Amino acid sequence: MTRVAVICGGVGAARLLNGLIRVTDPAGVTAIANVGDDVVLHGLHISPDLDTITYTTAGAVSGERGWGLEGETWQAMTELGHYGGDGNRNWFSLGDRDLGTHLYRTSRLAEGAPLSSVTAEIAARWGLRFDLVPVTNDRLRTFVTTVDEGEIAFQEYFVRRQHAVAVTAVRFEGAEAATPAPGVLDAIATAERIVIAPSNPVVSIDPVLAVPGVRDALAARRADVVAVSPIIGGKALKGPADRLMTELGREASVVGVADWYRDLIGTLVVDEVDADAGPEVEALGMTCVAMPTIMASVEVTDALARACLAGGR
Repeated sequence: MTRVAVICGGVGAARLLNGLIRVTDPAGVTAIANVGDDVVLHGLHISPDLDTITYTTAGAVSGERGWGLEGETWQAMTELGHYGGDGNRNWFSLGDRDLGTHLYRTSRLAEGAPLSSVTAEIAARWGLRFDLVPVTNDRLRTFVTTVDEGEIAFQEYFVRRQHAVAVTAVRFEGAEAATPAPGVLDAIATAERIVIAPSNPVVSIDPVLAVPGVRDALAARRADVVAVSPIIGGKALKGPADRLMTELGREASVVGVADWYRDLIGTLVVDEVDADAGPEVEALGMTCVAMPTIMASVEVTDALARACLAGGR
């Protein structure tokens, strides 16, 4: 059984995990997930990345949206909107079935269970055969500083403003005092292969790396770490990764991704459209492998997963 640790964000990570658990024994896979996106709304603790990974790998995610559950209904949100008030109470959509997950998580946390234990319970309900672990059980929250509004919480930026405002800085509140959840550092230390998923480096992967001990653990295993670039042809397939990199003074390209991870990875997998950038990537001290990385089919996804397991070879 191959032991694999995967540093995860949301949709891109979930799709790559689907491939990994098809091409290797899921029992050897540990997904270490970002919780900087977590938010409390309507009194409920919501963990978007944990839930996207859970629903996707359980085969229950909405194919149209890439998040939430297939066949979802929205009666609770519709009813909430009828109450009026400031008119913005339902800007973050929670489906009726999805609410059950948040109600369960919130009640278990209120009982004193750590987030890692609650995540394992939710994963078991959905039949996941790999380990899904939040990077920390402590409070970790991503904040972005915008040009016009100052600092706002991540979901205010990402969902409410549809990530359409310019960002000048990113901060991970609580990171310095956080400790890795049980099993996180051990998974990294004992993995035969460590994969950084094609997630947003700025707001999906960096919150994970901000938890003390995680970045150092990856750096110590640098030769065994493979990252998949979320930037293809200078653009992000989905979300604001390209704009965030540019706004923060970095190059939105596979070379920019290589530079972002240069102290942590031994191999960067880039899409075949970026093959010509290979020499520039390798000048940063890593191997560059070019292949199809847009996971629009099982065949491409599984081939990408096998390449990651093989260290890009």
